[in-house]
Amino acid sequence: MNSNYRLDMSYIAGLFDAKGTISTSKSSILGKVWKMEMTMADKNVMELVHETLGRGQLREKKIMGKKHWRWLCRNQDCLFVAKELWAHIITKLHKIEQIIDHYQPDIQDVNDNLVDLDLEREKRK
Repeated sequence: MNSNYRLDMSYIAGLFDAKGTISTSKSSILGKVWKMEMTMADKNVMELVHETLGRGQLREKKIMGKKHWRWLCRNQDCLFVAKELWAHIITKLHKIEQIIDHYQPDIQDVNDNLVDLDLEREKRK
């Protein structure tokens, strides 16, 4: 892949809204563990997503005998990705905010829980 080419975060957020999943599991050592993953048949797109985000793992996975590519990240990598996607995500916004709240619970004061998404998106352009 061409490491000089990066995808736009809004494009990745759209892909993740459509194809991605967010889940949790419990670990006896770490407690609650967040996991984000996305699976697609297009290897080039998945490699670009992985290179652009710079986090997680990209592995081949067979689904009904066909090759697919699965990008997966956990724990603090989820926090980094969630913060990158936050201003662009639509359908999975609540789960993204749960990840941020889990790993950085003191990021907002009690009276600072409203965010102007349009203003935030403009800042990140």
